[in-house]
Amino acid sequence: MAPLPAEARDTRRIDIPAATLPAAIAELSREAGVSIGAEGSLPSIRTPEVRGRMSVAEALKRLLRDSGYVARRVGARAWRIERRSRGAASPAPRLSGPHPAEAAPTIPIVVTASKRELRLDELPMAVSVADFGAHRIASAADGSASVAEITEGLALSGLGPGRNRMFLRGVADSPFNGESQSTVAVVLDESRVTYAAPDPDLRLVDVERVEVLKGPQGSLYGTGALGGIYRVVTRKPQFDGASLTVSAGGEAVATGGLGHSLTLVANVPLVPQTAALRLVGYSARDAGWIETGERADSNATNVIGARATVGVALGGGWEAQLGGLVQLLDSRDTQYVYEPFERERPAQLPEPHDNDLRHAALRLSGSLGSTRIMASSGYTSHEVADVLDATIGAAQFGLPDPRRFIDDHAFRVWDSELRANGHWGGFEWLLGLSHLKARQTFLVTLEGAATRAPLTLDEDRRKSTDSALFGDISLPLGPGLRIEAGARLFDSSIVESRITDLGLVSRELTKRGVTPAVSLAWKPQDGRLLFVRYGSAFRPGGADIAGDGTVEPLRSDELATIEAGWRERFAGGGTIELGAYYSRWENIQSDVLQPDGLLESANVGDGEIVGIEATGRLPLGEGWRIDAGAGFTHAVLVNRPTGLGPEHRHLPVVPEYTLRAGLVRGFTLGGEPANIALRLRYLGPARLSFDPGVDRPMGKVLESSLSGRARLLGMDVELEIENLFDRRSDTFAYGNQLRFSSTEQFTPQTPLTARLTLQKSF
Repeated sequence: MAPLPAEARDTRRIDIPAATLPAAIAELSREAGVSIGAEGSLPSIRTPEVRGRMSVAEALKRLLRDSGYVARRVGARAWRIERRSRGAASPAPRLSGPHPAEAAPTIPIVVTASKRELRLDELPMAVSVADFGAHRIASAADGSASVAEITEGLALSGLGPGRNRMFLRGVADSPFNGESQSTVAVVLDESRVTYAAPDPDLRLVDVERVEVLKGPQGSLYGTGALGGIYRVVTRKPQFDGASLTVSAGGEAVATGGLGHSLTLVANVPLVPQTAALRLVGYSARDAGWIETGERADSNATNVIGARATVGVALGGGWEAQLGGLVQLLDSRDTQYVYEPFERERPAQLPEPHDNDLRHAALRLSGSLGSTRIMASSGYTSHEVADVLDATIGAAQFGLPDPRRFIDDHAFRVWDSELRANGHWGGFEWLLGLSHLKARQTFLVTLEGAATRAPLTLDEDRRKSTDSALFGDISLPLGPGLRIEAGARLFDSSIVESRITDLGLVSRELTKRGVTPAVSLAWKPQDGRLLFVRYGSAFRPGGADIAGDGTVEPLRSDELATIEAGWRERFAGGGTIELGAYYSRWENIQSDVLQPDGLLESANVGDGEIVGIEATGRLPLGEGWRIDAGAGFTHAVLVNRPTGLGPEHRHLPVVPEYTLRAGLVRGFTLGGEPANIALRLRYLGPARLSFDPGVDRPMGKVLESSLSGRARLLGMDVELEIENLFDRRSDTFAYGNQLRFSSTEQFTPQTPLTARLTLQKSF
């Protein structure tokens, strides 16, 4: 009889209970007496129990089933776990550009915005993932608007790149960029980069994915996470090979100008298997399309950015990363007009905008046994400046011949966190400490033609600190049933200062409290999850100090949401996700436009938000697929203070409903994968403000695009056409706060645009 293969003879009794993947691998290593390593950390996804007599190879196969990882034998008693090749796992070619993460059904999506690595089909909260595939063309044209196009519940105001405010699930306080803390926190990897600033519109070059957590996230992220989290996950340095990718593109806008983009991504191993450097650089010019007097295409935007990350493997599964980012965004002019459906306006002074962000972060991660530890600290310097034409609407300030209204904002954010997560029996836990410091300075001045020194109209300073202890625990209640509870114990303070007629006036407000969250999830089978969740968050108040020195207290606002969701992945690759939610928002803080054109913060009442969302993907066979989504949001203001107008007015910016659909066809061309996609999205009616004196209708916008991608002559080629029908609907009924009371303002859609991008990898 022929001897059995060595692998067949090397069997043993294996007894591994259901656990997280790192814990299960550690237990297998102990029981079998073998070494099992991995590049980087393994996700904390649930594994099935593995019991019986079998080989190590068979045990690993069972543990890694549907995880997106495979095991490779590298020695007599050594194994290495590696991420399965995306090219081998995904038989259908993927459309370039961001799409819902479920487009790769054979590799479960791992979400880390919950501060743990959890599979999407096990996460009991509403989340959308825009997956930027490994072979996606890197283009500096992609920003937060690209994510909003495919994410139900995510809305942007329409001031333009670097000026927009971001809202989630109807949690919208004001269309104006004032002093109030943002309701959506923008997070880069592990660090918050915004506090009260508008969306910096980070360009999504060499980004792995964008995770959008919907609903209040106070238990995980603390103050200001009323609406949710927008988290950008960048690609990390790779230790095992050098690479270089270069892409270049050009765009042409009908009735507009020309644009271009250039990106470079390089990965350089410094010490084999120990240290590597990843470099990203990009430059883009977004073509202008507004005619202002004799200035053609006046609203062009230039973006320059660079990112560098050094990764070092410290041994024993520990790793350190040091990274930095710079993005400089400069718009030559605003993009509003004075007549509906027009793309031109009379001559007026240019209204440029700058949004410059600089960020540095250090992260240390590793494991002690089955406990995963992460320490991170990040510092952000953010400068935002707007200039408006003040020749109309500024006479009340008493400056002869006013010309330019200048609004300078400076933000500093230092965000640090130490956390650990692991398991104990069937329990899974998370425990962490965080500390955040934020400073913001607002200086509003008015320049006149005949005066040298500008007139100061407003000068405010705000210092915010937030220290917190947070935790979360999850435990099984029965087959497929788990309960999860978390809370954040916080100590928050704000010091508000303002230069007034009486000199410098300061007030301090402190608040201590707890923001809880609890969820119940039922997973009756693989690929199916049903859950209910309660979440809460708060935003600190302060003091609204008037120019005459009088002080009005600004109460903290708090939001609580109850939601239910159903997430399903079908055997044929289709997916569906349904969600419904109800939110109660108390003491809403809002930046309110005053009759003189300046902004002041005020508590404007309470809000109620009811919504439903649906997202799905349906494979049709022969490479065809349908992507679709819909959302309905009823967000209104109630219990308004006396004298502020009627109740039950819609909260700003957020459309009442959205509908989107996409038809995708994947095929081969010359033996290489190719695809073509048609996408449509309709944004229903929206309102500018709940204030009757400011409110104006907008919305009813149809967006459309047609794109195709192929590999030709060793290069990736993508052609995209946007606004196929050259529609001119009003996306945002606002532009210049000084002229707002005297004339209507409209922001038309970007005209029909064609964009061609070429990419070459070395």
